[in-house]
Amino acid sequence: MNPKQELLSRLPSVDEVLKSEQGAEWLKKYPRRYVLGGVRQGIDLRRKEILEGTTDEVSLESMAQGIALVIGRLSSLSLRPVINATGIVVHTNLGRSVLSERVLENVRRIATGYSNLEYDLGSGKRGKRYAHIKRLLREITGAEDGFAVNNNAAAVLLCLGTLARAREVVVSRGELVEIGGSFRVPDVMAQSGALMKEVGTTNKTHLHDYENALSGLTALLLKVHQSNYRITGFTEDVPVERLVALGRGRGIPVMYDLGSGCLMDLRPYGIHLEPSVREVVKSGADLITFSGDKLLGGPQAGLIVGKREFIEKIQKNPLARAVRIDKLTLAALEATLMEYADEDGAKERIPTLKMLFEDPESIRTRAKKIALLLKRGLTDAEVALIPDSSKAGGGSLPEVDFPTYALSIRPEKISVNLLEERLRSGDPPIVARIRGDALLIDARTVSDREIGPLVKGLRSALR
Repeated sequence: MNPKQELLSRLPSVDEVLKSEQGAEWLKKYPRRYVLGGVRQGIDLRRKEILEGTTDEVSLESMAQGIALVIGRLSSLSLRPVINATGIVVHTNLGRSVLSERVLENVRRIATGYSNLEYDLGSGKRGKRYAHIKRLLREITGAEDGFAVNNNAAAVLLCLGTLARAREVVVSRGELVEIGGSFRVPDVMAQSGALMKEVGTTNKTHLHDYENALSGLTALLLKVHQSNYRITGFTEDVPVERLVALGRGRGIPVMYDLGSGCLMDLRPYGIHLEPSVREVVKSGADLITFSGDKLLGGPQAGLIVGKREFIEKIQKNPLARAVRIDKLTLAALEATLMEYADEDGAKERIPTLKMLFEDPESIRTRAKKIALLLKRGLTDAEVALIPDSSKAGGGSLPEVDFPTYALSIRPEKISVNLLEERLRSGDPPIVARIRGDALLIDARTVSDREIGPLVKGLRSALR
C-alpha cells in the first residue's frame, strides 16, 4: 500500500465522526442533516488534500474546525442584518426603510398571538382587514377611502385592471418610467389588460395632447410622478389639477401614480418637486397610488387612496386577494401611519425621516466618534473625516443631495477592493462605498448601536 492509500484508509468514516464526542456536540446544537453535510464535506476535502499531497493529517481533531465552519454555514439563515454604511437611506438592495422600535413592538404583539385581523369585535361577526387602516388613511391623506396591497406595482396593476381593462389609458410619453428590476409602466399596463395610449413627446406634453387623444374607449387619464428621475431643460408637462379639470369635463377619472408616497410637506427642507399625498388628494385626483416603504418609511406595501366609488370597485377585484398584505405587514403599516397623526413627532420617530433630515453636525459628531475609536492603535490604514453627500435612494428624490460626513479609509497592506470584500463577508456584514483608492463609511446610515460592531468589523478586515 502506497503512503497516500495508507492515509486514506485511516480517514474516519462519517459514522465514526457522528459517534465521537465532537460529533455528539454538533448533533445537539445543529440539525442532523447539516451536521451530516458538514462532516461529508470535511472528509471529502481532506481526501482531496491527501491525494494532492498537501497534508498528511487524518485525525478528526485536524478536521474539526473546518467541519464546524461548514456546519455553521449550512445551518445559518440566509437573510441577515447588515450595517448600511453607504449613506443611501432607502437602500432597495438592503431592505429599504428601517422600522422603528414602536412599529416592531406592534408587529411582535400581533405576531405572538391571535388578533382581530378579520373579526369585528363590535358585532362579533367577520370583519375586513383593511378596516384597521382606513381611518388613518382618510385622516392623514384627506382622501375619502383607501386600502393597501403588497407593493406599488401591484397597486397600479390592480387599479388599471379594475377600471380600464380592454379600454384606453392616456399617459404622457415622458412618464413611461422604469422602476427597479426593469419593471416598466408599459409592462404593468399590458399585464392589466388596459390599452396604453401615449401622448406628447419625451420632453413636452401639453393639455391638448390629452384632449385630442380622448375617445369613446378612454377609461382613465394616468399621470406618473417622476420620482426616480428628472427631465430638465426644454420641458413641459400638465399639472394634475388641469388633468382633473379635463377629466371631470369629460366624465373620465384621473389616476396619479406617485411612486414614493411622501406624507409630509418637504418644502421647509428646500425640496419643492416632491408633492405630498395630501396635496394630490386636494388636487381632485380620483385615485392615488404610492409605496409604503419609501419616503413613507414603513413596510413594503402599495397604498391606494381616493374616491370611495373607485376604491370599492378595486377592492372587489379578485386580484385584490392575490396581492393583499398579511397581518404582520398590516401591523407595521398601521403603527407607521399612526406616527403621522403627529407630523412633528413622525420626523423623529420614523427612522427614514430622521436619517434623511438629520442635522449634518450631528452626523459629523457620530462620524468623529467612529474615527476616534477606529484610529486607536491602528497602523494599517489612513483614516480621515470628510464632508460628503448622501442620497435618499429607493427611487426617491433623485436630484437631492443631503450634506453628510464620512470616513475615508485608505488601507496600506491590502487593496481597497479586498477591504470592501472582507467587510461584506464579516459578521455582521458591512456594506460601504468605494471612491478611488478609499473606502467611504457614511455615518448618516450608521446608528449609534452599530458603531461598536462597525469598528470591530473594520479592524478585523484591515488585518
